[in-house]
Amino acid sequence: MGCRQETKRTDNVRIRWPRDPETLHPHTLANALAIQAINLTYQSLLAIDAPQQRIVPWLAEALPVVRRAGNTSYLTYRIRPAATWDDGQPITAQDILFTLKTMRCPDLPNERMRATYGFVRSVQLDSTDARRFTLVCNQFAPDYVLTSGDFAVLPEHLLDPRHQLRAFSLGQLDSMGASSPVVKQFVQGFSQARLEQSPGKYGSGPYVLKSWQSGQRLVFARKKPWWGDQVIPTPAPLLARPNQISFHIIPDQTTALLALRRGDIDVYSSLPATDYQQLASSASDQKRIALYASDSYEAVTVGFNTKKPTLADRKTRQAISHLFDIPTLIKATQHGLAYQSASLISPHDKHYYNDSLAPVAFSPARATQLLTQAGWQQQADKSWQRQSASGPAQQLALSISYRAGDAAYEFTALQLRTAAGKVGIPINLRPTESSVLTQQLQAGAFDLYIRSLIGNPFAHNFLPLLHSGSTGVNGGNYTGFGNTSSDALLTELAAAQDTVRKKQMLRRLQHVLQQENPLTVLYFKRNPLAVARRFTDLGLSGLPPGYEATRFSVRPQP
Repeated sequence: MGCRQETKRTDNVRIRWPRDPETLHPHTLANALAIQAINLTYQSLLAIDAPQQRIVPWLAEALPVVRRAGNTSYLTYRIRPAATWDDGQPITAQDILFTLKTMRCPDLPNERMRATYGFVRSVQLDSTDARRFTLVCNQFAPDYVLTSGDFAVLPEHLLDPRHQLRAFSLGQLDSMGASSPVVKQFVQGFSQARLEQSPGKYGSGPYVLKSWQSGQRLVFARKKPWWGDQVIPTPAPLLARPNQISFHIIPDQTTALLALRRGDIDVYSSLPATDYQQLASSASDQKRIALYASDSYEAVTVGFNTKKPTLADRKTRQAISHLFDIPTLIKATQHGLAYQSASLISPHDKHYYNDSLAPVAFSPARATQLLTQAGWQQQADKSWQRQSASGPAQQLALSISYRAGDAAYEFTALQLRTAAGKVGIPINLRPTESSVLTQQLQAGAFDLYIRSLIGNPFAHNFLPLLHSGSTGVNGGNYTGFGNTSSDALLTELAAAQDTVRKKQMLRRLQHVLQQENPLTVLYFKRNPLAVARRFTDLGLSGLPPGYEATRFSVRPQP
């Protein structure tokens, strides 16, 4: 009976969402909200045990066995013997191979998955064990361990009952385009399954989508029976305690706070700092609502366009960084629910954070000194000019771009404009709609930007963010930073497995970034979270959304 306590039930958990998830297609992964819902209905081979900050088996019975040979790596998995689809059919290696093929199949909404899983060359099936298989991959990289098991597995017998895709290898699907009539026929049938609406019969997860009122509410009901109930004792990824999990879409923050106080919702994640403080100071609210503020992996950063002549030298970038009054920003915009960092590694990551570096300090005097060292000369009207080797003198006047409607970003931009104006640097504010801003950053049409970066404790691959090969319209290196030396360091770091060597390289990278200053970390945010006190076993962590709804149980009454 002691083991069975793991399956104790909770009636309903009601969670506030700020917007609709758009689609629940497991290959599209439209946003973080969609991913949260998809993980209720679908399962992958591996999962993240966020509270313990570790990778754990989910559909797989263990982490993959890794073997390397030359420029090829082999990752061998075995699926849990108890794992079945809702109709009782076992989940097998054929389902894994089928799912990988759908992620490479032309004319399906799988562009992101195709790019992510291009490192898988083929799949070797075990003729003696239908649940065992080996992924044949490119030259090994440490993030293959998680990535290789981080996709929603689909049932071949339901989505390809005629086994049409078995005639094609992954490589053939990559190269053939949509020319095959057989593939065209499969795509047509697959699309009719309407996975974007998340029909529960196509997922092996513990919940099924019961209803979806667009812009209002999504309700997920617990499957009974469900295969995971047979696994005793129940490992954390297979916990599914609530009988129902519902997401209530409330875009307006004031309305969401009122709903929480009235008891109409139970969970409010990413609570505005002002509302968090308001609840914390209310004795009546404290009786019904528990507040948490876990350290997150979300860093608010300022990036510099290193390709702009005025920002091409590091001393100018360092000077501008000294004009951000970070303690004031944390107090005013986050109400203290954030902390400074000298780098992209959180200072709470004691193993990898370079504690020999100091966070950038607010110092207009130091900024002025650095500008002079960079060759700028202050004119009688307090403006700054610098002689150019060719062409007219440079004028130091900048713009700062950020997502429109974000009050914290707006305050940060205003603070910079005030501080910079006092030392003679005009700053133009450019609040921009989110999708347009992304296009401008990719095109290099900016001077400075403010944006958040979200990391995790499992990977330190900064190639997409900082490598010179990741610049341009398809890359994520908006600053344009990178040289032969930094590229080599980033490449070696991404492939590092030895913990000691990885620590050395990360500390060196943090030093390089502080010296070169392509971007400045203003602060790491905490995740303010409010949960009805009747719940316990919340699975709190620093990874979004900051809790594990499937673990919730009702607090015992005294």
